[in-house]
Amino acid sequence: MIDRMEYGEFVGSVHYSAKDDVLFGKIEGINDLITFEGGSVKELRKAFKEAVEDYVSLQPLT
Repeated sequence: MIDRMEYGEFVGSVHYSAKDDVLFGKIEGINDLITFEGGSVKELRKAFKEAVEDYVSLQPLT
C-alpha cells in the first residue's frame, strides 16, 4: 500500500479517519504545516494539488 502522493516535487502523506470518514494528509518535507482532505481519492488528489499550488504561490521569489 502506498500512503503518499506526489505533485511536482512535493510529496503528500495520505491517511484515513474512520471516525470522520475522510481522507486527509499534509505536505511533507517543508517547514510549514499545509494540510488537505477529501471524501474520495479524487477529491484528495484535487485538494493536494490545490494545497501545493497555493503554497508555491505564497513563496517569495528568489
